[in-house]
Amino acid sequence: MITAQGIFKKFGDLNVLKSIDLSVKQGEIISIVGASGAGKSTLLQIIGTLLKPDSGSVMIDNIDVSRLTDQKLSAFRNQKIGFVFQFHHLLPEFTAIENICIPAYIAGVTKKNATERAKQLLDYFKLTDRAEHKPAALSGGEQQRIAVARALMNKPAVILADEPSGNLDSTSAAELHKLFFQLRDEFNQTFVIVTHNPELAEMADRKLVIIDGRFE
Repeated sequence: MITAQGIFKKFGDLNVLKSIDLSVKQGEIISIVGASGAGKSTLLQIIGTLLKPDSGSVMIDNIDVSRLTDQKLSAFRNQKIGFVFQFHHLLPEFTAIENICIPAYIAGVTKKNATERAKQLLDYFKLTDRAEHKPAALSGGEQQRIAVARALMNKPAVILADEPSGNLDSTSAAELHKLFFQLRDEFNQTFVIVTHNPELAEMADRKLVIIDGRFE
């Protein structure tokens, strides 16, 4: 599902990634761990097509993303990749269901169809009674589950998570971790998770350690 080869990235004089190779099978969950500044989030952004490498290639679902125009790349990202971040990035002026619908609206889905899909996700996450609540009225765990629902809106093949439980209490974090594996088992989605949480890292099918821009 994901193949990255020979990824280099530098910012100014700082070499952040140094010849990274990575292959992830469909339905696999991998965790990437390492010290702050080791290059974990930079690699995740490159895999997610949010950042271009200085050299190297990224293939997602047999598509070489470097060959896509900016417009096609945006559409590909919207359809194929779901993002979950440490901070949920929900829009405060919109309700939970409106936040979930946003990726579908970007893809040109009608409001009726987007709302139907969002209601299915709210039901799946047991958050139906929170549909009309704005983020400020939700707990931290509820906000993050809404963010995961938003990431799933367009049924992406790949979910990229950057410290997804880093801002949650231990109980909410444990629930979120179980949810990722439940989603994989039910929908065969591929997960790449950057984390400092040792429990989540060890739960993954594979744990990769990045040190000074290289996998150990």
